[in-house]
Amino acid sequence: MSPTTSNHPVLPTHGHVTFLGAGPGDPGLLTLRAVEALASADVLIAEPQVLDVVRGHARASVSTPQLTIVDEASTAAGIPAIRDAGNLVMEAARSGKRVVRAVSGDPGLDGNSGEEMLACASAGIPFEVVPGVSTAVGVSAYAGVPLRDQQGTDVRFVDARTASDRCWSEVGASDATAVVSATLDTVGATAGELVSAGRKPDTPMTVTIAGTTTRQRTWCATLGTVAQVLKQAKVLPSPDGHQPVIAVVGERSSAARRDQLSWFESKPLFGWRVLVPRTKEQAASLSDQLRSYGAVPHEVPTIAVEPPRTPQQMERAVKGLVTGRYEWIAFTSVNAVKAVREKFEEYGLDARAFAGIKVAAVGEQTAASLIEFGVKPDLVPSGEQSAAGLLEDWPPYDPVFDPIDRVFLPRADIATETLVAGLIELGWEVDDVTAYRTVRASPPPAETREGIKGGGFDAVLFTSSSTVRNLVGIAGKPHNVTVIACIGPATAKTAEEHGLRVDVMSPEPSVHRLAEALAEFGAQRRETAKEAGETVTRPSERRPGGRRRRTT
Repeated sequence: MSPTTSNHPVLPTHGHVTFLGAGPGDPGLLTLRAVEALASADVLIAEPQVLDVVRGHARASVSTPQLTIVDEASTAAGIPAIRDAGNLVMEAARSGKRVVRAVSGDPGLDGNSGEEMLACASAGIPFEVVPGVSTAVGVSAYAGVPLRDQQGTDVRFVDARTASDRCWSEVGASDATAVVSATLDTVGATAGELVSAGRKPDTPMTVTIAGTTTRQRTWCATLGTVAQVLKQAKVLPSPDGHQPVIAVVGERSSAARRDQLSWFESKPLFGWRVLVPRTKEQAASLSDQLRSYGAVPHEVPTIAVEPPRTPQQMERAVKGLVTGRYEWIAFTSVNAVKAVREKFEEYGLDARAFAGIKVAAVGEQTAASLIEFGVKPDLVPSGEQSAAGLLEDWPPYDPVFDPIDRVFLPRADIATETLVAGLIELGWEVDDVTAYRTVRASPPPAETREGIKGGGFDAVLFTSSSTVRNLVGIAGKPHNVTVIACIGPATAKTAEEHGLRVDVMSPEPSVHRLAEALAEFGAQRRETAKEAGETVTRPSERRPGGRRRRTT
């Protein structure tokens, strides 16, 4: 027998399957283990409602085959059966791929993953289960309804679609807190089942739709009044009555308790659509801050970045970095870092070319962009993150300690002269180089333009006079119900010159203080409405027809 042959059969190489709970909707509820599994996935098979929640944590190259659930109605209608989730999982795993099967909530409680797990086990395919926050538990928590307390009352989870008469009888005869998964248009029937089974009509009940998302809404009622409450709120009858809801029945869902514990829906900007006239890269930390206040940020770039018309000046400066022409290089924006980085890549250079050169960054975002490039800044303003703040900390030129007196300043074609003048005053020579040009961006999609002009946005943050001019130029003037927030007096003046009413002004020229100021405005607005006994609404709901959109 040849040493390279064997009489043992070659075993097929199988992949690996991770059954992953994606939680009830809030992307922040993904577990650390879930994020790790997604990052290493070759194939991502996700339910449509959670695909956007999980896809951002997967590699760009991940395969996301379309998931089609084969049901009896499709078969009866003669629609050809397309591969269902189980078949997709098995096919990918048998080909040696690492598969993530993502479901809403928790795979053991909310998803129908058991059969798919059994199929993997039968085929000898290794798998793991990553639990997720179940929909019933997560939505109740976000609605401000704790399911248990020191008394340790029993909790029963009921799916109204499959509950038997025996189930309703048992829940109705007990004093357990009942967490019912239903749809908006079956809540009334669910309450009727419980009353018929023995629960008192005055038993408190909460109904939450779109739980853990910024579209969440919760109504407090009782088993006997819930149908009337939903009708008075004009959410029923509705073509959206099929939407899933979580209803909690029991004393822990009383309106008085929920008024104290409703932490999510009482955020200062809850559900507000806030227009941020910046690119996604520029707006990253600002958008995160707005989300922490409950807002839904919508980034719209008002400027586009293009290379300089004559690249020779930039080319000479980059070569000067390598030959030791400069003592310092100062970056005043993320775009400046990007422009230098692209020029480096064009010449086959990397971060090592900065060896021996001091690097300054105007603020945290610019510094983060440099660190991503592999360069740790030597100087970042300790105070205000601006050219003025950078000058406060910049050392004067000292011929004893500074062998070279020259600074390379790559920046935009429309940048102000503040930094250049300040550096010269400190004794430095400055090569002020146009690294990129800023031009007005293309108009946003028609839906966004209509939202801006028609009052679909609750607020807009203007971070400079140019953002005012450019936004109005490419998309039109914001509707008069939209809250206008400006970063400073100059920006506010430009807004007023364009016929806008300025509602909020930042106490400091900082985008994060601007967001704080908007949150304080929202909190005050909410408190005023509550003190007056009025329903808390968003600014966009005050426009004609606005209230009808609350149920979408």
